[in-house]
Amino acid sequence: MDHVFQSICLTYRKAPVDIREKISLDEPSCKRLMQQIKEFTDASELLILSTCNRTEIYYSAAVDLSDPIIKLLSVEKNIPGLIQQKEYFQIYQHSNEAIQHLFEVAMGLDSQVVGDMQITNQVKLAYQWSADLGFAGPFLHRLLHTIFFTNKRVVQETAFRDGAASVSYATAELAEELLQNRPNASVLVVGLGEMGADVIRNLSNSSLDNITITNRTLSKAQALAAECGVGYIPFEQLWPAVAKADLIISSVSVSEPLFSKQAIAALSIISHKYFIDLSVPRSVDSTAEELPGVIIYDIDHIQNRSNEALQKRLESVPHVKAIIEQSMTEFHEWSKEMIVSPTINKLKNALEQIRQDEMARYLKQLNPEEAKKVDEITKGIMQKIIKLPVLQLKAACKRGEAETLIDVLNDLFNLEKQSETHSH
Repeated sequence: MDHVFQSICLTYRKAPVDIREKISLDEPSCKRLMQQIKEFTDASELLILSTCNRTEIYYSAAVDLSDPIIKLLSVEKNIPGLIQQKEYFQIYQHSNEAIQHLFEVAMGLDSQVVGDMQITNQVKLAYQWSADLGFAGPFLHRLLHTIFFTNKRVVQETAFRDGAASVSYATAELAEELLQNRPNASVLVVGLGEMGADVIRNLSNSSLDNITITNRTLSKAQALAAECGVGYIPFEQLWPAVAKADLIISSVSVSEPLFSKQAIAALSIISHKYFIDLSVPRSVDSTAEELPGVIIYDIDHIQNRSNEALQKRLESVPHVKAIIEQSMTEFHEWSKEMIVSPTINKLKNALEQIRQDEMARYLKQLNPEEAKKVDEITKGIMQKIIKLPVLQLKAACKRGEAETLIDVLNDLFNLEKQSETHSH
């Protein structure tokens, strides 16, 4: 039976964050799980994509392997009874559905933030891990390269990736804009709730590299600093750090402003000091903007930036879907042709065997120059003979009639027998 490309997906659409956190896989876990799936099931090609919003396992197999794979996942993550929570998983058992889903994920159509810019790199990394272990075969190689080419088209031909469509993206984007003319500008991020942590992750992928974080719980700052490769300070050292920083991003939960006008006035501000206040209620006293050199951006300003970008992206969605459809059509034509490639190879081998046998009969009667000439002539004849059947086979693929022609060629040239003889 033919292998079908399938997938098992646990995403933000069906699973709450506490479930997604438990199931999330790092590189060693991904690779271990792929090896286990390979060892205990009949899956041929394998790809595992795991991010904060999704853990998705793609595989080729003749039957549905979702149950054994979920069981192996529960062993890897030490979550007994995960199979009883199957309602959190979206299962795609048809190639078309699994392929379309992977396209939409890689383009950012299925992301919490539409047009997510990081997801394509995460897919590239997942593909790299699969290739490292030798679990990416011709189908997966072709599919992923088609996806990456499609992504280039989306970037070049649409506004789908323009601007920052989430508050944390927009914050990092604004930070880059404000500090672009200041070499080695320093950024201080205060407060590491969900918003603050997202801002840090986005900043760590930006052009800014002098980033420090602080939080009332020091262990949280240390863990995030290690994850993102940034500096951290204890919360007690907040004000000396504010004095040094060019830009302060505040995302703290307070009832009164943490950054009062009086405290900011006490700083010696030589040029500009920027504050981005993401807190609700506000943590930076808005009247501090009356002080020379102090510029404050609040959550409404950031939200407006991200809303405009999101609107542009949503308007681009039909165009993105049309590009995906074109790419999928081309990919399906290629995968249909894959069905006939073994027959083409058998036919070539059968004709080559006839040519070799006939050449062997006459070689003794020919000098080396004549032998070379005859070899060239017979090769040319063989290529001309095979050209038409190959074109007809490929055309039959597009019409969905390849199997009939494969049977005819097998009978005409006894290809099954030929390939058995060849393999002994």
